[in-house]
Amino acid sequence: MGRATQLFLVLLSIGFFFLTYNFVTTILHYKKVNSIKSTHVEQYSKLLIDPVIEMPENAKKTKIERSLFHVALTATDAPYSKWQCRIMYYWYKKKKNLPGSEMGKFTRILHSGSPDNLMDEIPTFVVDPLPPGLDRGYVVLNRPWAFVQWLEKATIEEEYILMGEPDHIFVNPLPNLARGGYPAAFPFFYIKPTDNEKILRKFFPEEKGPVTNIDPIGNSPVIIKKDLLEKIAPTWMNVSLKMKNDPETDNTFGWVLEMYAYAVASALHGVQHILRKDFMLQPPWDKETGKKFILHFTYGCDYNMKGELTYGKFGEWRFDKRSHLQGPPPRNLSLPPPGVPESVVTLVKMVNEATANIPGWDTK
Repeated sequence: MGRATQLFLVLLSIGFFFLTYNFVTTILHYKKVNSIKSTHVEQYSKLLIDPVIEMPENAKKTKIERSLFHVALTATDAPYSKWQCRIMYYWYKKKKNLPGSEMGKFTRILHSGSPDNLMDEIPTFVVDPLPPGLDRGYVVLNRPWAFVQWLEKATIEEEYILMGEPDHIFVNPLPNLARGGYPAAFPFFYIKPTDNEKILRKFFPEEKGPVTNIDPIGNSPVIIKKDLLEKIAPTWMNVSLKMKNDPETDNTFGWVLEMYAYAVASALHGVQHILRKDFMLQPPWDKETGKKFILHFTYGCDYNMKGELTYGKFGEWRFDKRSHLQGPPPRNLSLPPPGVPESVVTLVKMVNEATANIPGWDTK
């Protein structure tokens, strides 16, 4: 009986030893694995942090109060501009009062110099165009001049302003993405200050700092404090005109010249933007709307009936705003064929909803 008890105690001790050993080994292994895992997660997270959109440290404070912004876009009295403005305003009204929205009032800044037939439909402020010949056929040069006049003459209640465009559709309620003195902007892949340093030095001298101080943006979409825009807008206008009058700059920048002008003007005033890729999507390249806020339908969407993109070639199915230069698109556009990205389907559905519900769609 005594021997059996001793044997049992020995076996119990051995079992306890192996149990403890396995337990300790498991803990050490778990710590090692988690250490490795944490390292990989940290490295992967660093890869996911795009330095372009990283917010400045002193702008990361959580907002406590709502900060409304005034929605403003510049427009002409051409039919092409009118129908886009009507769709934009329709979706502004639909999203304005939804949870998460910080949209305030709305203004179409009409730079044709006289009222048009949308004055009763869309809140509009009429300003003068540039003197004849000054834009040299580049109508977009009227945009900074229009903002200069509007900011000087209009009563704007909100502290912030969103500069939008007629071909913008609000797909989700838009909060104020700006943080104090840091405006929010969308980074465009084709605005490349470092690749154009030689040209930009004509307008952004070396004493102002490296060309990396120039953000890869245009003026829209941008949410910015009103007092900052009041400082930037005259410079934006002057830089735009200087760029247009410089043959090398004009030939190099082409239709994005005014976008570079805004980026340079902001940098000249020492203004840095928080760059938000979720600010906007651009079909057909961006395939999902997701949690993005603005849909920009600037590109043509061409597909065959298999749902394959035929960019650069007219598709069997297509939606392109330039197909409707002389008047609005018809109501009830055909939906894309199966296989076309969700963003394109959403675009057509939103256009169809707006045109179905805007009174007198075909008559203005």
